[in-house]
Amino acid sequence: MTQESLVLLSVALAVGVSVALIAWLVSRALAEVPNEDREFKDPPPLGFRLLWWPIQWSSHFLDGVIPGKARGRIAARLLVAGLEFTVSPAQFIAARVIGAIALAGLACFVLSLFEKPGSGGFSTMLYGQVTLLGALSGWFYPTIWLRDRMALRKRELLKSLPFLLDIITLCVEAGLNMQGAMAQAVAKGPKGVLRSEFLRVLRDIRAGKQRAEALRAMAARLREPSITAFTTAVIQAESMGMSLGPVLRAQADQRRSERFLRAEKMAMEAPVKMLFPLIAFIFPCTFIVLFFPIVIKFMHSGL
Repeated sequence: MTQESLVLLSVALAVGVSVALIAWLVSRALAEVPNEDREFKDPPPLGFRLLWWPIQWSSHFLDGVIPGKARGRIAARLLVAGLEFTVSPAQFIAARVIGAIALAGLACFVLSLFEKPGSGGFSTMLYGQVTLLGALSGWFYPTIWLRDRMALRKRELLKSLPFLLDIITLCVEAGLNMQGAMAQAVAKGPKGVLRSEFLRVLRDIRAGKQRAEALRAMAARLREPSITAFTTAVIQAESMGMSLGPVLRAQADQRRSERFLRAEKMAMEAPVKMLFPLIAFIFPCTFIVLFFPIVIKFMHSGL
């Protein structure tokens, strides 16, 4: 055996031992990750389920390095989005990291499919730019998704609030107490965010929590001024011994007026929002359709 063969064999053995050692260390570290008890938790969203095992493993190691302020900020956003019993702040950060790695690798793989034999391939700078773009997309997408989910829940909440308040008002005016009226609203009202929150308030009351505390907890979860005003009015009316019927009727009328004003505002904003698409896309196409026959006619006439 020549000296070059011995050198190559030694390098191969060293690389093999290094790879085996790294694999052993990784497997040992993953074996130490405890299984999460999700018996009383909601199933994660679809995107989290597709990459759940890497997210769970990464969150175990990221949990100790996330700053307290960042953890509290993410926990507050997850609470408003209704995901406090679905994913933890560490799992959300891990999802961003895994998403950045996955999209960066996918971008490089897709770019490599466009290489042709003998063309020399793409430059290293282009690969770096595409990898960076994929990593940034994977890092920011969970945040954008969470923001959209919060906005969707807010729109759904504000849309269904007047109707559920009408049901509660009618039940209270018919002789039921506040708890019974909320139970009827949950039973008869449409499915949505507010119905689920009222159901959670009823569960908290049955578990022994005072009604005022349960309503304040709902307002803290939703963080919506309309809900805060409603819960404050109900709590103050009960503490002062007032009749709940007129208070609830005033709240329902106020929420309905606010919904009408929001719809009117959106209708007035629509022309302004349509101005840029109109100028950038519709007007050029219209001008092409109108002036193309005229230009063709001038060209045939020799002008």
